[in-house]
Amino acid sequence: MSSLPRRVKSEAKALTSEDDELPSFLNSSSESEEEEEEWEPKSKIAKRPRLPKKNEAKTKKVAAPRSAVARKKVKKAAIKEEMDVSLPIPPAEVNRMQLLEPKEEDVGTKPKTLNQKPEVPKKMEINSFQGKKVKSLENDEEPSTSVPVVGNQVKHEKSEEDFAFDEPPFKKIKSTTCPEGKPVKNLGGNKVKEEFEMNWDIVQALSEITNVESWVCANLIRLFQEENTIPFIARYRKELINNLEADALREVQQTLEELRTVAKKTHTMIQKLKKEGKLSGCLLTALLNCRTLEELDHVSAPYKTGSKGTKAQRAKQLGLEPAALCLLQNPMELNLFSYIRPNTKGLSTIQEVEAGVQHILADIFAKDKDTLDFIRKLCQQRYICIQSALAKVSSKSGNEKDIDKFQLYHEFSCNIKNIQHHQILAINRGENLKILTVKVNIPDGVKNEFCWWCVNERWRPKQFLKPELMRILRNSVEDAYKRLIYPLLCREFRSKLTSDAEKESVMMFGRNLRQLLLTSPVRGRTLMGVDPGYKHGCKLAIISPTSQILHTDVIYLHSGQGFREAEKIKRLLLQCNCSTVVIGNGTACRETEAYFADLIMKKYFAPLDVVYCIVSEAGASIYSVSPEASKEMPDLDPNLRSAVSIARRVQDPLAELVKIEPKHIGVGMYQHDVSQTLLKATLDSVVEECVSFVGVDINICSEILLRHIAGLNANRAKNIIEWREKNGPFINREQLKEVKGLGPKSFQQCAGFIRFNQEYIKTFCSKKAELGSHALLTKAGAQGKKKSKPTPCASRQPNPLDQTCIHPESYSIAMRFLSFIGGNANDIGKSDMQQKVNAVIQKEGLEGTAKKLNTTVHTLQLIIDGLTQPEGFDIRTDFDKPDFKRSIVCFEDLSVGTVLTGKVENATPFGVFVDIGVGKAGLIPVRNITEAKLSKVKKRRSLGLGPGERVEVKVLNVDIPRLRITLDLIRVL
Repeated sequence: MSSLPRRVKSEAKALTSEDDELPSFLNSSSESEEEEEEWEPKSKIAKRPRLPKKNEAKTKKVAAPRSAVARKKVKKAAIKEEMDVSLPIPPAEVNRMQLLEPKEEDVGTKPKTLNQKPEVPKKMEINSFQGKKVKSLENDEEPSTSVPVVGNQVKHEKSEEDFAFDEPPFKKIKSTTCPEGKPVKNLGGNKVKEEFEMNWDIVQALSEITNVESWVCANLIRLFQEENTIPFIARYRKELINNLEADALREVQQTLEELRTVAKKTHTMIQKLKKEGKLSGCLLTALLNCRTLEELDHVSAPYKTGSKGTKAQRAKQLGLEPAALCLLQNPMELNLFSYIRPNTKGLSTIQEVEAGVQHILADIFAKDKDTLDFIRKLCQQRYICIQSALAKVSSKSGNEKDIDKFQLYHEFSCNIKNIQHHQILAINRGENLKILTVKVNIPDGVKNEFCWWCVNERWRPKQFLKPELMRILRNSVEDAYKRLIYPLLCREFRSKLTSDAEKESVMMFGRNLRQLLLTSPVRGRTLMGVDPGYKHGCKLAIISPTSQILHTDVIYLHSGQGFREAEKIKRLLLQCNCSTVVIGNGTACRETEAYFADLIMKKYFAPLDVVYCIVSEAGASIYSVSPEASKEMPDLDPNLRSAVSIARRVQDPLAELVKIEPKHIGVGMYQHDVSQTLLKATLDSVVEECVSFVGVDINICSEILLRHIAGLNANRAKNIIEWREKNGPFINREQLKEVKGLGPKSFQQCAGFIRFNQEYIKTFCSKKAELGSHALLTKAGAQGKKKSKPTPCASRQPNPLDQTCIHPESYSIAMRFLSFIGGNANDIGKSDMQQKVNAVIQKEGLEGTAKKLNTTVHTLQLIIDGLTQPEGFDIRTDFDKPDFKRSIVCFEDLSVGTVLTGKVENATPFGVFVDIGVGKAGLIPVRNITEAKLSKVKKRRSLGLGPGERVEVKVLNVDIPRLRITLDLIRVL
């Protein structure tokens, strides 16, 4: 009986490996599952004789749903994506109990799991999304949008047992919703613990590292394993994650990956050592205690293949290990002279024997968990500093320019608790360039206290020690500290500081990128994009308010032909009725800006009131030669494509910037020094978050934009576009299920972020009706029947809720809320709807209304937002627009005390760079950015400014030789 869950688990693993569309954050999970097969080879042998039983169970399935394995087989054929559905699923209360007391409940869970399995037959029947409408009627009284009721599961939970939790009751029963009604398994740490069998619980470790409650960590582990995306979790699973923001979710996800990597590598090492016959009980315990790769490397280094062996290993090979253990356990009986072998190297003299014993003892001390914990705790209480100095080699032969860059760090010392992230990255870069030497300074007091504690407490012999043996013990402790423990501590400190600095750098890059992507679009304007240049001229592109290219040209402003070209520019601006010029900030930007500012000041373009703005052209040249640009603008020269891209960056920054690889947008700090894998994963996740939260109109958006919606990828986006071209526009969200390759999980993740313009759909439907759409529906019905999809006749009706951020899983509650307030779905976004909602909420309160609707406050708030936001609502309207100008200020014009307005260009941990229109960004040091100066209106993720924000600043210092401007923040505009 006990082998049954194991068999089910192995099949789930096979299914996982088949799915080639796994998100990046599940890669480590899938690797760890492969690892389990290596780690428990016996389970494979045990499974083979049971194979015929699976077939028997499968044939009996029609009569009675008794075998979980038979269910698995059927489900596997039906839906490849839903890998977790057929796993044994305990009820939510059992899961909560397991979270609290995993060790006590561990034994009893499996039988419960098997007993509970046949109670969920619905999932076997609904292998696609047909029956959705029927299901929503059946579950009309479910406790929450995000809490599907499977049978009488919720009532059963309440009557079974009562548990004491700090969280509100809904958190106990909250579950991940799938249209099939798949309950969440609040079992984050147990499965991973079983797989890796580490001496620490992954839920607790994750909670300690990230400072997130353990119940939230457990839920997140499960949500990530079920292939939920960060945008989906952040918006539609708020109760499960205690309302965490996307940045915090990413941090938990990355930490989880790191812990799984440690666990995976640990078990790989254990397998290897076991095969080589080097695995002892003490070594196994030491390996299973490792929480970081540094600890693992320290413990496993001597046993790696190709290692010549440590001094302790060579001493053990000479047979000195019994003597070392005897010194600690029974020193009265120890006689070192009996180990002398005159003809054996290493044993020929008493000094060599003593040295060998000393090395073995030092090795024992350095690998002992209690000893390492004591020295780490001691270091936390003392002043540990990191020091950098100019390397002797670099001072003789280095490039002076490079050496000057690191002038601050030529004689630098700082407490490791106070050192800033950018300082660590700068020191590391200087060390890699061999300009700086770096060391960690641990005071002698730490060594003295540690040695005393080891000799007198931790490793105190059980009997009286002779003076010569006491000398060996003291020498062993000192040797362990100097040769093994001190280098380990230095590596750990440096590694932790670097890791934290890299993470902060990547997170800062992500925050800056988000701010840039969410820059408010400039709608309804005809724009002229200018890509400045000297010899090869300035490239022009004029685009219409709908992003269509109206005209492209090349003008030569900086080769003595400026006056003649001014006539051409004026003619083009008047011809296209364009009054906004967008200039890229690359080569010749300053001269081009001065040229246009001069013409504007002279009112040369009258009657047009022309304004201009400077925009970052980072990545524009890379994009202009990319396959996407060639496909989008096949007949255009690559140089002119960059001018089009520059103009579109102002018109719709998000739609244009997603075409460029995020790291080329260049709003980070030391992005080339950090882990490129981590950087790419984080930035891709930020892009997905921004595109999803803004939402896309499914009938007009580009394929590139669709790729970045949560739950979609390049293939699915391509299939959606092909479906749209073949069948015409999508009428409602249900039709997405007809797209090839878009299964239940993908639909669940992406549906809430896809919008439908109701006016456009109504116009389309009325035209189709006039042309006789009945034949088209019949044809589509045949296709739907072939693919076992819902009947199109029912799904061809527009749904007003599809224009909102409300998820389809919440439609039944949204309709109940509408009837509760006496509203109509056709009034969504109108002032009447706002008034009705306000009246009910003022009378009943948000919590009272949620209770009456049997849902949660977060779900209800999302429904209210969706119903009251005006049609075409865009979250980017709260963000800053480009700074349009008519005149220019020179670097030489600046003086201390001058007050200017500018736009934040980049944010770093040490300050914010502001473009004040003088060709060189000024720096507001972080000490000058205080909470009192920041806007109270805008909700901030952190105490800081981001790219695109407009600020008023005062000049504090101008360093003309070094081209540096120091600013003070007056206020945020």
